[in-house]
Amino acid sequence: MEAISQIFSNKVFVISVFACFLAQFIKIFTGKDKFIQLSRIFTSGGMPSSHSSFVTSLSTLVGIEKGFSSIEFAIVAVFSLIIMYDASGVRRAVGKQATILNQMVEDLQTKKYFEHKKLKELVGHTPIEVLFGAILGILVAFWLS
Repeated sequence: MEAISQIFSNKVFVISVFACFLAQFIKIFTGKDKFIQLSRIFTSGGMPSSHSSFVTSLSTLVGIEKGFSSIEFAIVAVFSLIIMYDASGVRRAVGKQATILNQMVEDLQTKKYFEHKKLKELVGHTPIEVLFGAILGILVAFWLS
């Protein structure tokens, strides 16, 4: 029980998680459609990137606490960059593949009917979504530290 108490008293952890949830909350208002979409709070992809917000907030807070020249900051920053690269590169490619596969299924359906379920297309982030998630994480870290 003390471990749980220690986790939730860890300011760096709590603020980083808050930055992630704040990014997810903002997604409700930033979908492709011009209306509020509550279900977007549970989806990956979209504006802003909660992955970027989460890890840049963590990196910024570690830099504030331990120093931006510390080994701890370097470790967290490197892993943050890897996560943001993955969010904008690999996961974005998966989304593009889903789009193509869904189009192929539609083309096949015009000739022969078969039941299918559409793949999720919004999996990754555009570079601008990653950038805004990163900016959000840094601002939240400075604001709440």
